[in-house]
Amino acid sequence: MGTYRLDLAYDGSRFRGWARQPGLRTVQGELEDALARVLGEPVGLTVAGRTDAGVHALAQVASFDLYREPPPALARALNALTGPDLTVTGLAAAPGFDARRGARSRRYRYRVETRSPPSPFERGRALHWPYELDAEALDACAGLLPGTHDFTAFTPTETEHVRFERNVLDAGWRADGEGILAFEIEADAFLRNMVRVLVGTMLEVGGGRRDRDGFRRLLGGAPRSDAGPTAPPHGLYLIAVRY
Repeated sequence: MGTYRLDLAYDGSRFRGWARQPGLRTVQGELEDALARVLGEPVGLTVAGRTDAGVHALAQVASFDLYREPPPALARALNALTGPDLTVTGLAAAPGFDARRGARSRRYRYRVETRSPPSPFERGRALHWPYELDAEALDACAGLLPGTHDFTAFTPTETEHVRFERNVLDAGWRADGEGILAFEIEADAFLRNMVRVLVGTMLEVGGGRRDRDGFRRLLGGAPRSDAGPTAPPHGLYLIAVRY
């Protein structure tokens, strides 16, 4: 049996997330269906990090096991079968590799467009936020994130998670082109909606609707109701997985 690594990029706009769901178009479903057509047998994928509906990926990683040698043009065959919003960017033999268990960290980027009127080219790519923002306040919030914290406030109350501590390795805001701010965060693992709730809450701090000390208190295991809104998915990108 051989193990193979798939590197992927996709526009999440028309996907109902990563995980296969009956009757819905998902990244896992489309890829597994394409693999089955090419290989003539069902193949199950393991992924580094499940993305939700509408979330994009610049550098997703998956793995699968196969009991025979794949055809040499497998990546090209898969790309011919998937839609234009999903691309296999790399495929290689990787003995013993597990895309999820082997991942040491994941890195996400959330893009916010601050100019008004908005650019039509950022539609579906960034959250339009034409309100006043205190860049220093955003930076101060991001500076509180590195380290291990309880992120209960930043994930839905109805959850399958049993552990809410996550170790954040790096976090910060930066300019990402004219009129675009980007928040990037890298952690050992993420809770569902964690990045999007962090962004929604930090934007409230940057807009003067909550204070920095209140944001700090949220990192101690406050309830979800104490944090801000969940930012929409179309501004979020998985940009790296570290092994």
